[in-house]
Amino acid sequence: MYNNTHNNSNDWIEMLRSPEVDDRLVAVKALQHLGEEEAIEPLIYALQDENLNVQKIAISALWEIANPVAVPALLKYLGSSNAEIRTEALSALNDLVSPTDLSLLLDSLSHNNIYLQLNILILLRKIHDIQSLPYIIQFFNSENADLREAAITTLRYLNQVEKCPQALALISDYNVTVRRATALTLGYLQDAEVISILTHALTSDSDWQVRRNAAKSLAIHENDQAISALEIALGDEHWQVRKSAAQTLQKIPHIKVLPVLIQALTDEYADVRKEVAIALGNLGHPDAINPLQQSLDDLDKEVAIQSLRAIKKIQESIKSSTHD
Repeated sequence: MYNNTHNNSNDWIEMLRSPEVDDRLVAVKALQHLGEEEAIEPLIYALQDENLNVQKIAISALWEIANPVAVPALLKYLGSSNAEIRTEALSALNDLVSPTDLSLLLDSLSHNNIYLQLNILILLRKIHDIQSLPYIIQFFNSENADLREAAITTLRYLNQVEKCPQALALISDYNVTVRRATALTLGYLQDAEVISILTHALTSDSDWQVRRNAAKSLAIHENDQAISALEIALGDEHWQVRKSAAQTLQKIPHIKVLPVLIQALTDEYADVRKEVAIALGNLGHPDAINPLQQSLDDLDKEVAIQSLRAIKKIQESIKSSTHD
């Protein structure tokens, strides 16, 4: 059906103008198989087809050809009403966009299309440019929770952003997914209030994933002002929060939490006990040796291994300080 006489852009486009969907599908599949630069113009034309299958194949073909000239044409399909088209376009553009497309992406944010705005915010994470910051901040007050979540997540990816006062309030957002994303993003900000905000979220938020994410961010900051909150978090009702708190205490060991860490060696979850053993090893206090020796009989092999390592680490620390 498709022969060598169709060897220029006009021929491709003529076949793509056929009223028969099957003809257009044959044409776009042949263009995809061709996979050459000369196919780009007719494939961009095929993007406008009313048939979603033709559109999707055209997007895939342009993705495979990987020529950035297709970026402007593909952008509008990030706002398609069809989820498959949006997903395919986003995947293609994630490979094709570069810092030279920043202005184009930022201009697209002004279009009143939530799907388009969401996907542009995602693409901005690849470019990392601080010039995006004013455009991202405007979505912190969006009525749409998905846009708020996407914006606060994108902030995490921007280079050179150390402070962003506008982001702090989102830790109290009514939407839990926004709070979860904010708790992670605050790990990368240096605003004066960040530590107190994270410690409050760690001990007070109703959602365990927010509390866990707050602990993870506190691990990045390694600030001993969080010790009291982490001590409380070791007794959290959810084991993943307790695990993250123990992991954070590995980075900021403090004698104050020694009793709570020793108690946590008997946690019902092996993942928690393992991280606690590591934290005790990093703390290096001799009072932890006996409890750790009891953990050498733990039913979980990894807990026993980490307990043995912790004992050796503490003993080496004692020996080193004695020699000093």
